[in-house]
This record gives sequence, structure tokens and C-alpha cells, in this order.
Amino acid sequence: MSNDKRNRVIKTTTLSKEKLVADKWISQAEAARIRGVSPQAIGRLLNKGRFRTLQIGGRVLLDRREVENYKPKRTGRPRKRTHSTR
Repeated sequence: MSNDKRNRVIKTTTLSKEKLVADKWISQAEAARIRGVSPQAIGRLLNKGRFRTLQIGGRVLLDRREVENYKPKRTGRPRKRTHSTR
């Protein structure tokens, strides 16, 4: 197995069983449906560390509230300001 696959989900959350609420954590597929993007796009965000995750039985779960409140960061070079002429 390559290092990429082993280190794919780096940031995980350790919770006690008392704090684990079933409807608070969702799958990548459910997160994709909520955000209106592909599961691969959610996977890329996970690799960048944008969401807290919880791993149970080999499944990666995301915090529902973080997915719903996520605001994408602007990437790349800022646009030049254009001056309007009249």
C-alpha cells in the first residue's frame, strides 16, 4: 500500500462514546449531496484538512455542521481590478 493511501485522512477526532451522536456525523456521499458536489470533491477537501473527521470501522465520517457551514476559500492569484470607462 502506498504512503498516499495510508496517510489519506490525516486529521481525525477522538471522542468518547458519550459524545458520539449518530446524526451529527455523516458520510462523504451525504456531505456531497448536502454541498451539491461530487464525493471526489469532498475527498479533496478532506485531504486538505478542511473538515474534522471521525473514522469508524474503516469509514470516514464528517461533522454535519462543518459541512453545512463550510465557506470555500478563494484560491489562486487575485483578479486585477478593472477600471470602468464612461
